[in-house]
Amino acid sequence: MKLSHFNFNLPEELLAEDPSENRDEARLMVLDRKNQTIEHKSFKDIIDYFDEDDVMILNDTKVFPARLFGNKEKTGARIEVFLLRELNEEQRLWDVLVDPARKIRIGNKLYFGDDDTLVAEVIDNTTSRGRTLRFLYDGSYTEFRNKLKILGETPLPKYIKREVKPEDEERYQTIYAKNEGAVAAPTAGLHFSKHLLKRLEIKGVKFADVTLHVGLGTFNPVEVEDLSKHKMDSEEAIIEEKAVNIINTGIKEKRRVCAVGTTSMRAIESSVSSHGTLNEFNGWTNKFIFPPYEFSIANCMITNFHTPKSTLLMMVSAFAGHDFIKRAYEEAVKEGYKFYSYGDAMLII
Repeated sequence: MKLSHFNFNLPEELLAEDPSENRDEARLMVLDRKNQTIEHKSFKDIIDYFDEDDVMILNDTKVFPARLFGNKEKTGARIEVFLLRELNEEQRLWDVLVDPARKIRIGNKLYFGDDDTLVAEVIDNTTSRGRTLRFLYDGSYTEFRNKLKILGETPLPKYIKREVKPEDEERYQTIYAKNEGAVAAPTAGLHFSKHLLKRLEIKGVKFADVTLHVGLGTFNPVEVEDLSKHKMDSEEAIIEEKAVNIINTGIKEKRRVCAVGTTSMRAIESSVSSHGTLNEFNGWTNKFIFPPYEFSIANCMITNFHTPKSTLLMMVSAFAGHDFIKRAYEEAVKEGYKFYSYGDAMLII
């Protein structure tokens, strides 16, 4: 398939700037692949589609406050620094994006906070906007990380034009997030409330935690018509023995095995055995899933509504069928479903 197959007209008013008041009261579109039917529900109705010993795969990555604002030495120009990944804990080296990039050269120093106790020196260029920074801070590593948390703000997606609100810190995080390392939330999981998780648990649904630290590469636009030529950025993924056992038991017993989000799906599809079961994994994945693709682990998926021409839409199309997703998205636009991170959800069974 070509890039142009994944374009559609998305009215601007359907971009969700704010989350629904209660996590589990977002709207839910249910796609039945076998019968090619579409139902309209509320997210908390998801419990009706799962039975005892079915499996939900959750991405337990935690978003850290990756967006900092500093001032350039001498000129005092305000510079946005987006922390991408830590390269060396001891030397406090980080890969970052800077904006405006044209002002930032190797050797420049940036000062953060009112007291300028945190300083960063630019030591390399990586891409047009990318830089490698060495942070200079008088304190332990723990104190340094705490300083980043204090100075940083929640890295809301760029399409949300409003200022960051205090409640975003809690709301732009799944309630089961525990392993810090993502610069964007695994957004399908934002719809789960503690109450809904408890109800699913009481019903006997099993939960398997995997980790995929979401990077900005997930949102990089595809710019080649031939999809096989698109390169995904690598993201760190960890799948431990406990999750492997829960998921493989679900596969063996022919249960519903549901990947919550495209990130969970990418993690599990990056570590498939020759028998079509899941293996443990600890490393980096740049797996790009687009139609046609044969999925090995999950037979069910929860996801949000995605951007035109995005890798996320391509994965969902591979899972549900391109024509079916096209019809579902046309209906979503007509029915006023909200798109993107704080938007509504889709269950594909």
